[in-house]
Amino acid sequence: MDNQEELFKGVTFSDLMSDVYHNSKRTSRQINQLVSQLQPLIRSSSDATIIVPLIKEYLEVSVKNDDHLVKLTAIVQRYISTKQTIVGSDSLLSEEEKKQLLQIADDTLTGDLESELNLIEQEESQLHQKIETAKSKLKQDNHE
Repeated sequence: MDNQEELFKGVTFSDLMSDVYHNSKRTSRQINQLVSQLQPLIRSSSDATIIVPLIKEYLEVSVKNDDHLVKLTAIVQRYISTKQTIVGSDSLLSEEEKKQLLQIADDTLTGDLESELNLIEQEESQLHQKIETAKSKLKQDNHE
């Protein structure tokens, strides 16, 4: 996955990063504008107690929105990094190591299956012997 692969409809990782940057800049300009527009309206402390909480609330909403975008960007970045590590040349295992692991798994599974089959065959022969023994006892009991 690269920076230009679409994350969701019409949005790439680069677009997401651009949105975070531009939202931050736009918010900064809007806050400065808001403060400069409200500043002349503050003539007393009672005016300030009404207007300052409005500015504070606006700032908090803006910061939360930017924080969500930054978190989303971090998640996507980790996803890209993980996917590149798994798929890319920096993979944890080389192709030869993968083949060796698959061969070991195959050998182990084959050995385990053969052992299990041998045990089943032994149990089957023991059951046949017990059945034959039981049949012969029944015949003896019936003849007596």
